[in-house]
Amino acid sequence: MSAEHGHDHGAAAMRSGARHIRPLLISFGLIVSFLAVQVVTGIVTGSLALLSDAGHMATDALGLAMALAAIQAASKARVHPQRTFGLYRLEILAALINAVLLFGVAGYVLFEAISRLRDAQVVASTPVLIVGVLGLVVNVMAFLLLRAGAKESLNLQGAYIEVLSDMLGSVGVIVAAIVWGITGWSWVDPVIGAAIGVFILPRAWKLGREALRVLVQAAPAGVDLTAMQTELAGIVGVVDVHDLHVWTLTSDMEVATAHLMVANGADSHAVLDQARELLADRHGITHSTLQVEPDDHRGCDDVSW
Repeated sequence: MSAEHGHDHGAAAMRSGARHIRPLLISFGLIVSFLAVQVVTGIVTGSLALLSDAGHMATDALGLAMALAAIQAASKARVHPQRTFGLYRLEILAALINAVLLFGVAGYVLFEAISRLRDAQVVASTPVLIVGVLGLVVNVMAFLLLRAGAKESLNLQGAYIEVLSDMLGSVGVIVAAIVWGITGWSWVDPVIGAAIGVFILPRAWKLGREALRVLVQAAPAGVDLTAMQTELAGIVGVVDVHDLHVWTLTSDMEVATAHLMVANGADSHAVLDQARELLADRHGITHSTLQVEPDDHRGCDDVSW
């Protein structure tokens, strides 16, 4: 028996990613428009700091494109008998790919920085400074647009981290251009480039870890399964709780299933309603499937996993 008694699946709220698609589109337009300027200036001037920032911006553009594609696909995908949860997980896959891209860019920049420290190059500071300032403006705008959505969607959080790292990368480019313009220290450019790469590594790790947690269907970090099981067992009429599973389908969508064993004569409808309200009010889980079993039922004993 399901815990969907008394409520409507069709009235489900819009997923968090889809709610923030407009700022994601605007940010994508800003990033792509400025990317060409960074690449050309970086190649002409030979600035590793600027090229590393351009690399970050390129991953920003690709990451934002994947985020948009995942949201659109998940939102418009038709119900298929073999895809009982639709394509919601595409948003999590996009976040994982973003994390991998960030690792790749950071690794390349660190490798290139070490090479350039051995053979430092002369860099024209003025054009790099100008492009760095313009890049900072673009990234600040995208950062502000994505900040609200990043709190709700893991997919948008990936795009947000990329923009944040690129924004700080632009600051690094500006600092490097000013320092080597004044002092002539050729090692400043690769050092700043390496610092940008080092900064992004722990953020990429956190994003990738969160995406993997969702994909392996681990319980959400903030959910205490022991407490949840105890609370469900405390409902009047419930004598045992087993096969309790909680996982994240996609950002802002937690799912729970459980078997509730009740005493003979207990009101199953009342148990279902109380269990559903408990999961929603205390744990924020609004999608739950609960199987009610009489206390003399032994079918679950045959399940080996």
